[in-house]
Amino acid sequence: MKSELINELASALSKAQGQLAGAVKDSSNPFFKSRYADLSSVVEALRQPFANNGLSYIQTTESHPDEVRVETILMHSSGQWITTGFLNVPVTKSDAMGHGSALTYARRYSLCLLGVAPIDDDGNAAVAAKPVQAVDLQPLLDAKTLPDLQKAYQTAYKAAQDAQNTVGMAAIIKCKNERKNVLTAPEAA
Repeated sequence: MKSELINELASALSKAQGQLAGAVKDSSNPFFKSRYADLSSVVEALRQPFANNGLSYIQTTESHPDEVRVETILMHSSGQWITTGFLNVPVTKSDAMGHGSALTYARRYSLCLLGVAPIDDDGNAAVAAKPVQAVDLQPLLDAKTLPDLQKAYQTAYKAAQDAQNTVGMAAIIKCKNERKNVLTAPEAA
């Protein structure tokens, strides 16, 4: 679900994603002997790029006996918004700790859908990993016909692909699909 228009939100999100440096893997899971970016690292990665571009989010939750559900709603200062839909995470242990753990996990992963990728604080920081480059979604949003949309999509996607900007490629695909839905809607004809 989304607001009727998302052009300003999409433009702001594109700029914010270009400023995201990623979430630092600052927590460890001794069971799997691995490191991961915890919820606070993901929130911190979003904080300044979102503030710089008029973006915010809220997360609503639902709890059931065997799962938790989190919906993240991305909002823009223009009033435009889009939801990620519900992310369902099973509760592995039916007690407060089990529900809390599943909720934290769901919140973290739902926020990652906004474009935050965990970075290896040892490896990537050592080689000064570059931030994700911004992509220009405006030509897709301005497309008036399906052929115009296809041309704008191909140009934008190729540029993101050449830059190895996987976050940008995902944003371009999503924007193209949303614009295609608008252009093929009965009232658009």
